[in-house]
Amino acid sequence: MPATSQPQPSDRRGRRRTYRLVAASAVLATAGALAAALPADAHETHSKPRPSRYQDVQLLSFNDLHGNLEPPSGSSGRVTELQADGTTKTIDAGGVEYLATHLREARKGNAYSVTAAGGDMVGASPLISGLFHDEPTIEALNKLDLDVTSVGNHEFDEGARELGRLQNGGCHPTDGCYNGKKFRGADFPYLAANVLNEKSGKPILKPYWVWKKKDVKIGFIGVTLEDTPGVVSAEGVKGLKFKDEVETINKYAKVLQKQGVKSIVALIHEGGLPASGAYNYNCDSPGAGAGISGPIVDIAKNVTPAVDALVTGHTHAAYACTIPDPSGKPRTVTSAASFGRLYTDTTLTYDRYTGDIARTAVKSANHVVTRTVAKAPDMTELISRWNTLAAPIGNRAIGYISADVPNTGTESPMGDLIADAQLWYGKKLDADTDLALMNPGGVRAGLTYAAKGAEGDGVVTYAEGFTVQPFSNTVNLQSFTGAQLIQVLKEQVSGTNASAPKILQPSADLTYTLDMTKAGADRVVADSVKVKGVAVDPAATYRVATNSFLAGGGDGFPTLGQGTNDLVGADDLSALEQYLLANSSAAGPIAPPATNRITIVQ
Repeated sequence: MPATSQPQPSDRRGRRRTYRLVAASAVLATAGALAAALPADAHETHSKPRPSRYQDVQLLSFNDLHGNLEPPSGSSGRVTELQADGTTKTIDAGGVEYLATHLREARKGNAYSVTAAGGDMVGASPLISGLFHDEPTIEALNKLDLDVTSVGNHEFDEGARELGRLQNGGCHPTDGCYNGKKFRGADFPYLAANVLNEKSGKPILKPYWVWKKKDVKIGFIGVTLEDTPGVVSAEGVKGLKFKDEVETINKYAKVLQKQGVKSIVALIHEGGLPASGAYNYNCDSPGAGAGISGPIVDIAKNVTPAVDALVTGHTHAAYACTIPDPSGKPRTVTSAASFGRLYTDTTLTYDRYTGDIARTAVKSANHVVTRTVAKAPDMTELISRWNTLAAPIGNRAIGYISADVPNTGTESPMGDLIADAQLWYGKKLDADTDLALMNPGGVRAGLTYAAKGAEGDGVVTYAEGFTVQPFSNTVNLQSFTGAQLIQVLKEQVSGTNASAPKILQPSADLTYTLDMTKAGADRVVADSVKVKGVAVDPAATYRVATNSFLAGGGDGFPTLGQGTNDLVGADDLSALEQYLLANSSAAGPIAPPATNRITIVQ
């Protein structure tokens, strides 16, 4: 794929908005004595007052929207708030009708305001967006007046060419134009500083962009996690190279400085894990950055001090911390959870004398996108229009449940249900199929018993199933030795998954013990691994069903990429649909699986 040309940083291709410039002027009246001394035809002197040295700039940010235009259901649509007495409460949150209202209200009275995002605006989206290749989400982001975003790993779900279409517009090459209208693309730039065309070695999109308002200018550098190829299908990143985040940000910070841009914000689609799940937890309470762990900590500690703030994402966590930069100076690092449930409001105090941010004056906080405010009418119209187009497909019933099937927990009911469906479907392809494994990151939501629309309580619609499994992976069968199967389970908690375990969701025929008091691969108690109640024989052969992403070794499971006798079936959502239709009915709904397949020792 040819690399795109690199525009000047001030260029804003496709931008159709203009900033309102607020100018103030004053007339300096002469004193009486001076007026008498001037010639009769002298003109009155006019001049503008010099602006003050410091100018507060409002930075509004969010991340990991994932096409959630409508309020997310279940726990995906709630946030936890820490109370003054130490207790917590949950608040319903999210939905672009409410996000638009909150952002528009926040901007009032702030003449200097810029809105940025930390990636994964699209991908793994609910049906209303995913069915239309996320055009509805780009349209919504344009209406939200998003100024700039980094790419995330999910921007590559459909490949670099499709990402280019989201940026530049045009109808989908296969599905064409929806409603007969040409898709216009994003009004805002996607930044991909560390995503290079393998052949040319150049960034596939702009590496940076400069926001300007009068004499104030702030540069934005956008990167995604270097390990994007490990969490995206091989086809999605074909022909691309992903560079180190710190190295890339430091490189372009120097480029911006040479252009006279000294105030810099990094948009990084990589994140951390705060010690608390409450959005308003003070992760600096034990000391700067002491309450947060994960990849972003090392990144923040090594990104050049020339960068004044870091907007992050990927982990779907909420935090507004300070982490010391390489010089030991505190620097703001933020993330606004996911799905549009929060937005971050950061005040950057711009010093006109130096052109830099006075970091001692930086303050930041996350705010809940509550559903108690008025809905934005333009977003309501957008959602209604796309829902009407999706309704014939999305409203179809594909199964029945007796209670909520959540996707929370180390082993989740939703993850187990998907694994059971893939085992059932695998047996239809090959009766010798023994078990199924599902990656937790592919379980995007749970199923709720309460009706979302007119379908009735307990009814699972195609749209709800699509929200759970939106990737269109196929169900693949592979053969492994028992030794390889045990190694796969060890890879959940070792290698690239050592610091942040990825616990595969098992089908009902697989049981084992996970001892979290131990370290690395030793956490998997090897002699506890059983299939159909019988200890796994290292020399025996087992037929395993997974999705195509795992079958390619994704998510840090290289052993899953070494299976033999591959057999490729239908897509994973189709497998779930067939399973539910065959095993549930209105009179006999399916119950959430009991999460007792993995015994966890804490």
